[in-house]
Amino acid sequence: MAEKNKIWSTVWDYVLMTIGGLIFCMAWDCFLIPNGIASGGLTGLCTIIQFATGIPVSLTYILLNVFLLGIAFLILGNGFGVKTIYCILITTLMFEILPRFDIIQAIPGHPLYISEKVLVPIIGGLLEAVGIGLIFKRGGSTGGTDVIALILNKFWPVSPGKVYMFLDVFIIASVLLIPGKNLQDMVYGYLAMISFSVFLDFLLLGSKATVQVLVFSQRYDEIADYITRRMDRGVTALNSVGWYSQSEGKVLLIIVRKSQMSELTKAIKEIDSKAFVSISSATSVYGEGFEEMKTGFTRKKKQIPEE
Repeated sequence: MAEKNKIWSTVWDYVLMTIGGLIFCMAWDCFLIPNGIASGGLTGLCTIIQFATGIPVSLTYILLNVFLLGIAFLILGNGFGVKTIYCILITTLMFEILPRFDIIQAIPGHPLYISEKVLVPIIGGLLEAVGIGLIFKRGGSTGGTDVIALILNKFWPVSPGKVYMFLDVFIIASVLLIPGKNLQDMVYGYLAMISFSVFLDFLLLGSKATVQVLVFSQRYDEIADYITRRMDRGVTALNSVGWYSQSEGKVLLIIVRKSQMSELTKAIKEIDSKAFVSISSATSVYGEGFEEMKTGFTRKKKQIPEE
């Protein structure tokens, strides 16, 4: 039974990665490329090459990705490498097939045409983020700067969206080297990049968003018991003194996911409707029940020979 579930889980991974690859390619072949927009990433670089030389994206995409597979095997493991090969092959195939269907291109006279061109890079970035998000969540990658983003995110607490943003600035700016392209084309590229980065972070990190809660209540013990027993979260009780009343008490310090805030606030209100609650966002939380501490590559200590 366990073996059967494992097989179905693997099949489901590849189904979702295929769907993600299709959405990713549609962002480019339906919206960005037909409108002369080159966003970031390896696909953006391949698009710029196509604009400059006429060489199709599908060809340069597969060629430039080949040597990056070695990095995927070495740093991110064999499982990641196999899924990366699959995603690269499926997206290469889609980059070859989708341009043959003119009807799906967002250009005048076609169903997907958008008169306000400024919306094109936003929609393209959104679709690209959805596609990449699906692939990332199933342990895959489309290669290129995806590999760099995942490697950095594995060892350092940096979001994938920010990695893309810094790398893509230089790729998009290179569109100005193509005759006929101007500042407006570069701005559209940056708009697509920002849209992609923001939506990707939202998709990948939104469910992991955390908040820090301070609870001031005379019934702190009941609230703390509820959180530890019902919500399976830790609570720290800090000694406090009310300066006006000079009475001693406890302040509860709680770290929870944003998705748990509704349950937490409801419980606090039911236990003590007069409780004072302070809530603030926590950008990075490490430890049991949250994220693993990421401090960089572990360096081996140099052995000092004994005399």
